[in-house]
Amino acid sequence: QVQPVESGGGLVQAGGSLRLSCAASGGTFNSYTMGWFRQAPGKEREFVAVISRSGYSTDYADSVKGRFTISRDNAENMVYLQMNTLKPEDTAVYYCAARMGLWTTMTIRGLGDYDYWGQGTQVTVSS
Repeated sequence: QVQPVESGGGLVQAGGSLRLSCAASGGTFNSYTMGWFRQAPGKEREFVAVISRSGYSTDYADSVKGRFTISRDNAENMVYLQMNTLKPEDTAVYYCAARMGLWTTMTIRGLGDYDYWGQGTQVTVSS
C-alpha cells in the first residue's frame, strides 16, 4: 500500500507562490488517483484538487481554480500542487491522499473516497 508524505509548506505573503510535493512510496504509483485536501483551523477538511492515474484528468475546487495546478510524475512517484496568487484564506494544513482502483481518467472529490493519507504540511499566507 502507498504511503504519501507531503513537503514544501511554509510561510508566504499574500500574492506569493508555493509548490507542495507529495512522495508516494510502497505501492504501484500509477495505480492511484491522487488528491490534495486542506484543513484550516476550526474548519472541516476540504477538497482542493485531484489528478487521475494517467494524469489526463484533473479537477479543482472553485476556490482555487485558476490559481492552483496539480500535476504528477509517475516515473518519480510524485504529485505536486503549484499554488499561485496565494490568499490568507488559503492558510491551512494541506494533505495528500491516494485512492486505488479507479479508471485511469477518473477523478473523485470526497474525503471518504480516499484510502491513504499523509500527515500534512502547513501553509500560512500572511496578509
